[in-house]
Formats: sequence, C-alpha cells, structure tokens
Amino acid sequence: MRKLYLENRFFYVGIALVILFLLSWTLDVLFLVTQFGLALFVALCILDIALLFSRKGILAQRNMADRFSNGDENPVEINIDNRYKFDSTIRIIDELPPIFQRRDVQWKAHVKRLASESVTYQIKPVKRGVYDFGALNLYASTPINFFSRRYVFEQGKQVAVYPSYLQLKKYELAAFAQRSFQMGLKKMRRIGYTMEFEQIKDYVQGDDPRFINWKATARRNQMMVNQFQDQKSQPIISIVDKGRAMKMPFENMTLLDYAINATLVISNIAIKKQDNAGVISFSNKMSGFVPANRRSNQMHKIQEFLYAQKTNFKESNVELLQRFVHANLKQRSLLLFYTNFESLNSMRRQLPYLRALGKKHLLVVVFFRNSELKKLLNEPANGMRAIFTKVIAEKQFYDKSQIVKELKVNGIYSVLTTPETLTIDTINKYLEIKARGLM
Repeated sequence: MRKLYLENRFFYVGIALVILFLLSWTLDVLFLVTQFGLALFVALCILDIALLFSRKGILAQRNMADRFSNGDENPVEINIDNRYKFDSTIRIIDELPPIFQRRDVQWKAHVKRLASESVTYQIKPVKRGVYDFGALNLYASTPINFFSRRYVFEQGKQVAVYPSYLQLKKYELAAFAQRSFQMGLKKMRRIGYTMEFEQIKDYVQGDDPRFINWKATARRNQMMVNQFQDQKSQPIISIVDKGRAMKMPFENMTLLDYAINATLVISNIAIKKQDNAGVISFSNKMSGFVPANRRSNQMHKIQEFLYAQKTNFKESNVELLQRFVHANLKQRSLLLFYTNFESLNSMRRQLPYLRALGKKHLLVVVFFRNSELKKLLNEPANGMRAIFTKVIAEKQFYDKSQIVKELKVNGIYSVLTTPETLTIDTINKYLEIKARGLM
C-alpha cells in the first residue's frame, strides 16, 4: 500500500523553480540562483522523507460510544500520539458509515513533538440500525511539508443507533426540575385531585382547608388534614403507527422515528412518576406489544422493542388496532396514539375506531402539522400556478385545525404538533392530564 504522498508545498516550490529557470534565459544570474534552489529543494526532499520514515511516529485511536442516539449529535473522539521528535501536522480522514454518503470529511491537527492531541467531531444519524465505521487514515507531515506519510489504523467498528436516549435524559431532568419552563414544558396548575389517600398529618399554613379531618382534629385537639397523592400505577400506553402516513420526512428523519423517540421519552417519564408504561406498534397488521409495567427492566424492554421496529409503510389498519386494544387492555389506560392525518376525510375514515378506543380509555391522538405548508402560506403568490398551490396549502392547513375540533367534539383529546416539538408537546399533555386528574 502506498504510504508516501506529495503535499501542495512540493508543487508550489517546483513551479517557482520552473519559472526561475525560464526567466534565467534573459538574466544569467538567475540561472545560478535556480541551480542553488534546485539543489536545496532536492536536499530538503531527501531530508523530509528521511524524517518521516525514521520511526513509526504516529499512533491513533478512535473513541466513541457503543451505541448512538438517533436524531442527536453524538461525539466521536480521535486521540493522536506523536512520537516524532518534531512538531507534526496531521490530516485526518475517518471512514464514516456508507449511509452518510460523505467522503469529503477531514480534519487537521497540529501535534507538538512527543505529545498527544485529541480531535472531536459530531455525527448525527437519522435512522435506526447498525452503522459500520471503517479505517482511520492519518497523513503526517514534517515542518518541511513536501511529503506526508500515510498511517492506516484498522479501527473498524459497528455501532447500533438506538432511539434518542439523549433526549430521554434531557427531558427526564426537565420534567422534574423547577426550571422546566426553560425546556418548553408548561407548569400545570392542579385543578382536581385523584383522591388516593396517603395519610393524616398536622395542618400547616397553605394546606387546603377542604381536606380538614374533623374527627382526627377532635381526637388530637389540634388541626389535622387528609393528605392525598397522585394516583399511581396508571397504564400509559404509547401506540406507534408505522403506516404510510408516517413515512413523511422532516430534516432527513421520518415522522415514525420522531414518534419512536418521543415514545421512549414519555415512557421513561411515566415510570419515574410511578405510572406503568407500555408500547403498541402496528401498520397493516399488529407488530408488537410491550405490556404496561414499571419494573426495573421495563425501560430496557421498551428501548429494545423500539430499536427493532421495521416497516414497509403500508396502509394502517386502525380497526385491527381497536380490536387488539379491546382484547388486551382490560384496565382503563391513557393511550398516546402517534399517527398522522393529511386531510379531514382521512381522519373521518378512522373516527369510528377512534371513538371505540375512547369509550373505555383516555385517548390522545398525536399528529403532525406540516411546517413546510406554513412557510408556503407566508410567501407571496406570483402567478396562477403559485396561487393554486397556495389555495391547496390553505385547505390542508385548515383541515388540520378542523381535525382537532372534530376529535374534541367526539370526546377525544389531541396534540397537533411539529416534529421538532413533538416530545415537549407530548410531555406537556401527559403532565396536564395528570394535573387535572383526568385518568
């Protein structure tokens, strides 16, 4: 394998010597200068090569996690150890997985003699699965910089891309932090109580006087109140539609993968709030079911289940879903149904099955607003074709708001959101339902 490569400086000096040689035809003194320059150039080339091959001067290693978070920036670190006795300029070319279709990615690092340096870059996968990294290629040059020596480190590695566990950590902190509004999460004022009794305690200023326990007050001869807590162990089921409507891309990720990321996050928050989390996936047929639970290994089960989801994006069978839920979910549950409707008619075709789901369970339909349509509506229409396009866009935009109203009339909650705010909006709806005691 070829290890020696010419650098740009070699060509620059070579071109300069050629120009001097041509000019020497008119000025004799330049010929002597050219001869001296050529001799010096050859000597420097020999010295440059000798220095590069004097020892195995560069060692390198790629460090990264065993798995990546889908849709997020994941760090990759390259550690370089310079064993040369001179400062070296290193050009780094990392063989990224073929799915990225990028061959122009390279970095430069200046590493001091007998020192180490690290280069970190970010990589953003947009699809779940296994990614294959190839070799790590480094091109080292001396301060002379006429040549570079290639070092190849067989750092081939497979990395599994999972649903966004980075979002899981971020929103878990946000949902329980006092400053959660900074993440876009709303503070929900409690307007009802689930009336799950916890204990009788001494009255302190600020307690609700409606819950004074007069019998205990009379016995203890001091004010006592009943204390209640949020009802726990409620089933929170995320239903992921893997049908044709979820194939639409947004920033290179499908709506399906956005829904999968949100499902992972909301399941974790539900478990942290002492609820039971589960997942159902379906398209033209039922794909799988993780029953609601909050055991210690439940999040691992959900994460592996979501990671393994595959689909051909066929037409979704909501009737089949309704029958499955009726047969398998005996306890009243909160159903977070991630799907998409592009028109009012498409929603109306599924409405009988949605109503059936909402009779026994608390159904929240989560679907997507087309953000590209909003951009189109804000642009001026020039010409008849643009006017027709804008009219169609306005009709689709209007349909989305009508879908929300019609679902509400039928006793079904909804979340109309964009892909980038899907997770935040879903968490807000869950927290709102908990705060209002709707379960």
